[in-house]
Amino acid sequence: MAKRVYLLSEARGLSRDLLGGKGFGLAEMAAAGLPVPPAFIVTTEACRQYLRTGEVPGLWEEVRAGMAALEGLAGKPFGRGEGKTPPLLVSVRSGAPVSMPGMMDTVLNLGLTLEGVEALARATGNPRFAWDSFRRLLAMYGEVVLGERAEVFEGMLSALKAERGAGTDAELGPEDLEELAYRYLRHLEARGTPFPLDPWAQLQGAIEAVFKSWQNPRARTYRRIYGIPEDLGTAVVVQAMVFGNLGEDSGTGVGFTRNPATGEKGLYGEYLRNAQGEDVVAGVRTPEPLERLKGYAPGLYEELLQVAERLERHFRDMQDFEFTVERGRLYLLQTRSGKRTAQAAVRIAVEMAEEGLISREEAVMRVEANALPGLLRPSVDRDKAPKPFLKGLPASPGAAVGHAAFTNEAVERFHAQGLPAILVRPETTPEDITGMYLAKGILTARGGLTSHAAVVARGLGVPAVVGAEAMRVFPDEGKALVDGVEVREGDLLTLDGGTGEVYLGAVPLVEAAGEALLEKLLSWAEPHRRLGVRANADTPEDARRARAFGAEGIGLCRTEHMFFQEDRIPWVRRLILAETPEEEAEALERLFHFQKEDFKEILLAMDGLPVTVRLLDPPLHEFLPPLEELARRAEEGDEEAGRLLRRAEALKEVNPMLGFRGVRLLLLRPGIFRMQLKALLEAARELKEAGHDPRPEVMVPLVADPKEVERARALAEELFLEYGPIPFGTMIETPRAALLAAEIAPLVDFFSFGTNDLTQMAFGLSRDDAGKFLPRYVEEGLFPFDPTERLDEKGVGRLLRMAAEEGRKANPRLKLGLCGEHGGEAGSVRFVADLLDYTSASPFRVLTARLAAAQAGLARGTPEPA
Repeated sequence: MAKRVYLLSEARGLSRDLLGGKGFGLAEMAAAGLPVPPAFIVTTEACRQYLRTGEVPGLWEEVRAGMAALEGLAGKPFGRGEGKTPPLLVSVRSGAPVSMPGMMDTVLNLGLTLEGVEALARATGNPRFAWDSFRRLLAMYGEVVLGERAEVFEGMLSALKAERGAGTDAELGPEDLEELAYRYLRHLEARGTPFPLDPWAQLQGAIEAVFKSWQNPRARTYRRIYGIPEDLGTAVVVQAMVFGNLGEDSGTGVGFTRNPATGEKGLYGEYLRNAQGEDVVAGVRTPEPLERLKGYAPGLYEELLQVAERLERHFRDMQDFEFTVERGRLYLLQTRSGKRTAQAAVRIAVEMAEEGLISREEAVMRVEANALPGLLRPSVDRDKAPKPFLKGLPASPGAAVGHAAFTNEAVERFHAQGLPAILVRPETTPEDITGMYLAKGILTARGGLTSHAAVVARGLGVPAVVGAEAMRVFPDEGKALVDGVEVREGDLLTLDGGTGEVYLGAVPLVEAAGEALLEKLLSWAEPHRRLGVRANADTPEDARRARAFGAEGIGLCRTEHMFFQEDRIPWVRRLILAETPEEEAEALERLFHFQKEDFKEILLAMDGLPVTVRLLDPPLHEFLPPLEELARRAEEGDEEAGRLLRRAEALKEVNPMLGFRGVRLLLLRPGIFRMQLKALLEAARELKEAGHDPRPEVMVPLVADPKEVERARALAEELFLEYGPIPFGTMIETPRAALLAAEIAPLVDFFSFGTNDLTQMAFGLSRDDAGKFLPRYVEEGLFPFDPTERLDEKGVGRLLRMAAEEGRKANPRLKLGLCGEHGGEAGSVRFVADLLDYTSASPFRVLTARLAAAQAGLARGTPEPA
């Protein structure tokens, strides 16, 4: 039978997948000679077996053997004291191979019983500490193992403080804490979940709770968001307790070897005197910066500096470590690669490479490509900002404007309406992961820079301000108070996660500037990239921005976006209403001039680079006001509204996505086709005559049959005879077009895969409506991820691969690109990196596509450029 319990001394050299992240870090620190309390690890394999069968034969015998070894190392008996020897108490922590904030909270002081409290009081001479430790155990165990809500225990604590006239926990004496412990015990007994007074029953219950926590909703949500496999399981770390709540010479803290928000090198973190471990990360009390240790504990600060340097040298990455000081002695309880903002990730990777800790190639692979848009996040326009009404700690940079939402449900309501939300909480907990993921910003009244809200916000790339202690939050009432100012649900707030400032109302934002460190990282990445990167851009501003980000052209210019401007929409509607060839010609002539000028500006912005123009795609009725508005205006006597209403009713389709749009509209209304292509060709000719280098390409959308392509090409050739040919291509966005790629390829110069529609048609779903069920589908494991956000390699990817291979075989000169929203998602880019010639992404995701393509090249050995 495989071993399932390892002491730290036995675990060196075993994998993170087996030991979990916490266990692996502890084993490595212990082997490196750092001060780590003794511990043993129950492996992820035990968890997987427990989840499969509900039991693990022989496990508890192994756990007892592990505890016996722990007793020998600590010199204390588990759960019971002997004379002046205090009982051995342990912490029990979950530890998945990948850090997951959604997992079970830690249980501290496990093994303590009523008899143990007396022994602990005798051994330490501190009965208050003994009863404080016991009431903490009861509350933690009651919540995370027995399933009671944390607010119940907080409520009983608040009630006792009110009875005793105490303002803080510290003002409660040992008798008060003893009374509180008995109240907790009676409550748990009354609800039918009595607290086990046998230390071994406590330990077994806690280990089983860790195993079960792998399947809790918040953990499953986190795995879904970050694409973590469902079958990893979690390890359990059982570690001898050290106590930070033994007085002013004790404490607990969290440290980072570099600033997780900026990446600046140097010790960064927070410390709470006379406190236990979870007090810092829970955000219940606001800690002090580690810098202050220089003043009253310079020896401890110097020791922490040395620890930070040793951790970085050993793990070769920025570390996030937890520590406890027990009567002046430092102990390390955990280390892991620290979560960081996009800005920090780039700076840390580049500077570590320049310091020689990692190679340039490792630096390129260290940065999460999908996080790069965070570097481009806006900030508050200081020239137009009023005085902030609230100040907190700057936990995650970037500015956000949104409607105040005090619960997850409120965030979801705003999101469903397409409105941005700011999640406002006293402090966040792992249960808030859904609201934090959907919110545009996060604001908490309590907690420090390493609180749950701060860490998760940085990981999500969401602007956050924490520890805004002047704010009192009442989630059940949907409001917050700040110095007499009331903020109600739905009120607009602006927060700046870089400064910690919060404003009432919507404050103008300014775009972020580019960063030299990012440019350096991308310069290291470029030699490893084979895949070209273009942009989806419909305006000159977007084109210029994309080029500044390194786009090598435009892969998708959606011409319909040019029709919606205020001076153009009336002419589009005249085109729709045209009843004679003369009326249609007049409307097309006016639209021709608008389009030509737009095309000239876009081609000029991309001078010398290809610009792929997609001809009109949406159905005509999308250019008309809603039927309800037209009907109201018609009833009020508006004659034009009446004509538009009749036309809109004639054009109305049950399912417009599969209706009269794309190539169908262009072939049956060829005047539109000719007008758009002529505008593009004339724009290019005028620029060329002026000495520029325009490189237009034309693309026909939504084809399903080679005959459609033949007819469209014939229309184009009529104009090519006059203006000269340009590359002619089609979007592959219907499954039938993908299946007939070999027949279509000889008719065109390029394919561009429109994976938005290809995904919708392959799955039989609408992006506009799927939000009502897709999250539930993903949550319940029916889909591994949302296919509208990330390319489905198994199905849609198979269509794409088949069309690419068969198309190239039929036309060796065929160019292949991707222009759906997936073109700027890192995993999707890696999938197509060796299959296509280029991908096209929205301007702010061009950086993601460039880095992801380079990472794909590094992972596969950097194939030679095509």
